[in-house]
Amino acid sequence: MKTLGLIGGITWLSTVEYYRAINQQVNARLGGHHSAKIVLYSVDFAEFQPPAPDDEVGWADIARRFGDAAARLEGAGAEGLLLCANTPHKVAPAIRSRTRVPLVHIAEAAAAAVAARGIDRVALLGTRPTMEAAFYPELLGARGVETMVPDPDDRAWIHGSIFAELTKGVFTDATRARYVAVIERLVARGAKGVVLGCTEIPLLLREGDCAVPTFDTTLLHVGAAVDFALSG
Repeated sequence: MKTLGLIGGITWLSTVEYYRAINQQVNARLGGHHSAKIVLYSVDFAEFQPPAPDDEVGWADIARRFGDAAARLEGAGAEGLLLCANTPHKVAPAIRSRTRVPLVHIAEAAAAAVAARGIDRVALLGTRPTMEAAFYPELLGARGVETMVPDPDDRAWIHGSIFAELTKGVFTDATRARYVAVIERLVARGAKGVVLGCTEIPLLLREGDCAVPTFDTTLLHVGAAVDFALSG
């Protein structure tokens, strides 16, 4: 079994789910008392707030910080890396350049799952940088899947709700209902599924809240990580 290096704390709420789900899946596959080999580097989320999408200096600093964390994990024996969040994958190429071990990419895992369901158009929900960056449309597009995002007002509200509520562990029925309404508008525009492109959104939305398939990027990322850890 390979050792996984997790960059967590972005946020700790979803990092807990990563740790739990990775160990559960390893045990389900191997049985007995097996659990995952994990090295966790948990950052202070306050120091990793995403800059504005066009702030090149800010994103260069974020890339440097995550690159430093990745290098430390590699030095600690990690054989594969995970960023336990969607937004930092905006700088995944820079992080990959800092280490010799593979980075298991969350959007690659999500794109594979969407394509496997035969869905050719999905809505993407997440922070503004995630919804407005190229990495999801590029990876989904490579598999013949079109990416849709909410309109500007809905994007601003979703981004605000993530940082004002979800990343602080606040999950309310009113916010859940508004997310469902946003999704319904996207479905009316032609979305056939929804990528939950923020690892806190699956902590809010429940199974059956949406009329179309939802793709929990946390669990899809975990599945890809366990595949990697148990490969070879």
